[in-house]
Amino acid sequence: MSKYDLVLYDLDGTLWDSIPLIMESLKKSYEIILGGTDRTDADLMSYIGKPLGDTFSMHDEETKARLTEAYLEYNCARMRENAISIFPGVYDFLSEIQSNGVRQGIVTSKRESSAMITIGLLDLERYFDTMVFREATELAKPHGDPLIEAARRMGITDMSRVLYVGDAVPDILSARDAGADFALVGWTKMPREELESLGPDYFIDVPEQLPCIIKGSEL
Repeated sequence: MSKYDLVLYDLDGTLWDSIPLIMESLKKSYEIILGGTDRTDADLMSYIGKPLGDTFSMHDEETKARLTEAYLEYNCARMRENAISIFPGVYDFLSEIQSNGVRQGIVTSKRESSAMITIGLLDLERYFDTMVFREATELAKPHGDPLIEAARRMGITDMSRVLYVGDAVPDILSARDAGADFALVGWTKMPREELESLGPDYFIDVPEQLPCIIKGSEL
């Protein structure tokens, strides 16, 4: 018996190592549109996991739209060059969890058109029973709506039977809002102290731990 009926994953910083490319793309968009920015890395990093529009929300609507367009054009071009690599051990735990009959899915604030570039290049789609992108719900992370939508598609109403695996504050807040459990990946590039203060249900220090958690034998 599995402890969970559905395991959902964030993408950036959780399954694949895209944080460096995101930061590169954010800075490039500012360079293209405004000639640069004085925003700090810590400021830009704090928006990872949220919808792209939130990252530029301090600008007027025209500038926000231009920055978003520049980001997407540059970021997607780099992704098509296979600039993002999967974290070690991810294929192994996705395969093991799938072989144990537990359904899996993606919940991300990325738009479908950009997310599917890397999903295709890394041959990940075969592991997932559902994929919820930014367009799927009116409210995005940190709200719980995207997780609830993923569970609804799988016919699951008891959110305590859902585990969300992520690396950032919006991920854990989304899980809390939805009533799902949350597992924090130990390879997160986000400030660990802040994440720990929010009380994740699990810490995945090494990828091999995740299948054990799902089987209820993590210790």
